[in-house]
Amino acid sequence: MALILGINAFHADASAVLLKDGVLVGAIAEERINRVKHFAGFPSLAIQKLLTMAGAKVTDLDHIAIGRDGRANLLDKLSFSLKNLSRISKLARQRLENRAQIRDIPELLAEATGVPRDAIKARVHHVEHHLCHAASTFLPSGFERAAILTIDGFGDFASVMTAVGEGSRFKVLDRVLFPHSLGVFYSAICQFIGYDKYGDEGKVMGLAPYGKPTYLDVMRDIVQLEDDGRFSLDLDYFIHHSEGVDYGTTDDGHPTLAPLYSPKLAERLGAPRVRNSEITQRDMDIAFSLQARFEEVYFHILRHLHKVTGLDALCVAGGVSLNSVGNGKIFQQTGFTKFYAHPAATDDGTAFGAAYFVHHMTLGAPRGEPIHHAYFGDAFTDDEIAQALERHGLLEIATRLSDDDALCAETAKHVAAGKVVGWFQGRMEWGPRALGHRSIVAHPGLPTMKDTLNARIKHREWFRPFAPSILEERVGDYFTESHPSPFMMLVYPTLPAGREDIQATDHVDHTGRLQSVSKADAPLYYNLISHFEKLTGIPVVLNTSFNENEPIVHTPDHAIDCYLRTKMDVLSIGHFVVTKPQGQG
Repeated sequence: MALILGINAFHADASAVLLKDGVLVGAIAEERINRVKHFAGFPSLAIQKLLTMAGAKVTDLDHIAIGRDGRANLLDKLSFSLKNLSRISKLARQRLENRAQIRDIPELLAEATGVPRDAIKARVHHVEHHLCHAASTFLPSGFERAAILTIDGFGDFASVMTAVGEGSRFKVLDRVLFPHSLGVFYSAICQFIGYDKYGDEGKVMGLAPYGKPTYLDVMRDIVQLEDDGRFSLDLDYFIHHSEGVDYGTTDDGHPTLAPLYSPKLAERLGAPRVRNSEITQRDMDIAFSLQARFEEVYFHILRHLHKVTGLDALCVAGGVSLNSVGNGKIFQQTGFTKFYAHPAATDDGTAFGAAYFVHHMTLGAPRGEPIHHAYFGDAFTDDEIAQALERHGLLEIATRLSDDDALCAETAKHVAAGKVVGWFQGRMEWGPRALGHRSIVAHPGLPTMKDTLNARIKHREWFRPFAPSILEERVGDYFTESHPSPFMMLVYPTLPAGREDIQATDHVDHTGRLQSVSKADAPLYYNLISHFEKLTGIPVVLNTSFNENEPIVHTPDHAIDCYLRTKMDVLSIGHFVVTKPQGQG
């Protein structure tokens, strides 16, 4: 067996994953440590943290897996180049500049860890981007056989890959190649209505229910359905194929993306919205129409994939698969009845997939246990937490609870009383969602709670919904579907009878992006929600990420600092509970 390091570097959401003898040591995004959202450099700190967690040194590594392969789809790249010689110099320069950054991964590792370059003997593997996505979702899914869809902007010249997995291997069925991309379509329209920062697509998904399908015909002109589950873009609306995808980073490593759309889009829709200006009904209607067309194309792909595989289980990954609204309709719109999504579906997940691909597909190891939780970061002891509380002058006013049950009971009392509680427990989550280890929790049945959270802590757009965390076995009591959603990757309609109980998490279209909480996978969080149910009769808490316009908190000091600078009422951190004096919340 072997020690395998998976890396996503010099692209958004830089991250690292470590496997030791086939067991996942941990998975960490660099942004959690260096505090730069979507950091796009080299994950030095994450690598060092994982090695420490494993009790290993960088010289102990046997394999290094990189989620990128410049040789992938090479013939298609050459064909495109020959057909576009007049503009290929800029595109080629962009690729060469990006490739130069990963010139020598062992050298970068040596620089990051302070060892000589020749001391690192690990074998380096470059794994195609979409193969990484596929490995990240199928191999830990627990499905013996499954259809696989990976879908994003672009990676190694592809935007979509379909495959079929069986046992510890999978076989590629088809790819959609540059310049056609459902991810580019979605991002371009988001940019047009003023959501032009990396990762803004989820905001537009939340805005869509406020609109109408006024511009659906335009969206259908922009993206057209083709035979065999394929699609194509009307490239007159885009510039990425002619000007290149102008992907860059700020001085601190935050990714940037220049406009992807051409002037023709404004000819059809009017002038682009300026970021931070008033959101008009037109912008809402564009968002609605974008989401509607996205779903039409998404289900077109999936229906064909179901037809050709005949399988009932589906695994998805890639940034576009974060569209939880579309995912939530899969059971109604396609023949699939089982669903699995990788919790870090964006490019941080390619580090995970690269490591798993090498372990299973290259080295031939059998599959291990399925993964149904995302708690793969580091944890902190009560002694470490006490030291942090003391540094911030809070230890003397903190209450230390005797055990987990007492902690959950005490915290649930505060939540039931309408307090906003920071909840910092156990190992940090992997992926973009707070899943009950680095969360802010609150009462979902209070009609003012959404506005309270936005005004006092989150300071985000008025239209964005908050998520419900619900006991897994109670999902069907509040939602139209009961299939588990442990990673917040599914949005379901809410049932009328339960809407009052969860009104602070019930979106304007009566849907919720839920997290189903399993007693086996998240016992402490499950216990908290159970105690809340005993007090209120509601097996749900409102869950949002523990942060304030920053990456989700990583350390006790991050959590305490966020608690102190916001109007959070209570901090439950380890076995300590801190409450602010009356009037200071």
